[in-house]
Amino acid sequence: MLINHLSNQNDLFKVPLGYSKKSLKKNIKHFKFIDLFAGIGGFRLGFEERLFKCVFSSEWDKHAVETYYENFREKPFGDINDIEPDDIPDFHVLTAGFPCQPFSSFGLRKGFEHKTQGTLFYNIVKILQSKEPVCFVLENVPGLLTHKSGRLKTIDIMTDILQELGYEVNLGVLNASDFKVPQIRKRVFLVGFLKKYFNKPTNFKFPKPKKEKVFVNSILEKNVKGYEISKHLQKTYIYKKDDGRPLIVNSRSKVLSKTLVSTYHKIQRLTSTFVEDGKTGLRLLTVNECKKLMGFPEKFKVPVSRTQMYRQFGNAVAVPVIKELSKEVSKVLHSIYSIKK
Repeated sequence: MLINHLSNQNDLFKVPLGYSKKSLKKNIKHFKFIDLFAGIGGFRLGFEERLFKCVFSSEWDKHAVETYYENFREKPFGDINDIEPDDIPDFHVLTAGFPCQPFSSFGLRKGFEHKTQGTLFYNIVKILQSKEPVCFVLENVPGLLTHKSGRLKTIDIMTDILQELGYEVNLGVLNASDFKVPQIRKRVFLVGFLKKYFNKPTNFKFPKPKKEKVFVNSILEKNVKGYEISKHLQKTYIYKKDDGRPLIVNSRSKVLSKTLVSTYHKIQRLTSTFVEDGKTGLRLLTVNECKKLMGFPEKFKVPVSRTQMYRQFGNAVAVPVIKELSKEVSKVLHSIYSIKK
């Protein structure tokens, strides 16, 4: 099974395999986390509001690094392949929104280190194995659930590897629209807890959807200039009648935006959301609208070109989702840690 919730959660007389036989309660000032594949810092924004402190970050894209530095005044370490685990400060939680890659069929026969060799997931495994943090939170696109490495599902390989490392692994799919984000944005999350730190299963729960929905019309700006889609492009491409149209929204549209993707600047007709506004009557989303669409704060700085801006927000995590997830993670961590006030 992918979701590792054991049935005897409240059995105090038997210690499930891999869990500690004693209480490990400790006093600390705050929970420390590392921000891998950091992008522009969505995970950091979500976690740092919940007694978490970022002690290390890594991101290889120079444009994302520029935005990250502008907002956090820290320059992330570069290529994760160049990181030695011993150079990372001790931490409690590893967070990562990592790219999905297939594993080689040769590696699948050689144990978890060989299974992951040559993939970016290998770097995560290496750090988990060396540093043994109490928790990890990994994020990926829904395609991970059907992605295959040879004849095996990649998600099953990953889950098996993480369990081999001694982690209780929980799998969930969260949609940003369930957390007051005006966008359909489903993402897969793997949340793990190292069993030796606990004397029974954690009974971790993914956050529950909010009852209230927020729609795209609530974030739209008016009389925008500079984001127009030309009349020629509208006539020859956007409004072709053969196979559907993009989602067109305005101030009356109580609908959810389609998923914002990193290639939004290429005006992909069937997968994009455009706005009725501007000099030509149709325009792209603005930088402020992208911030709101992803749940980033209004004060978040975007020092890069428009193309890079769309790439960065399209690759980011929805901050409200991470905030709610961090609350559930902190509940589990509080069962073994006390925060000094």
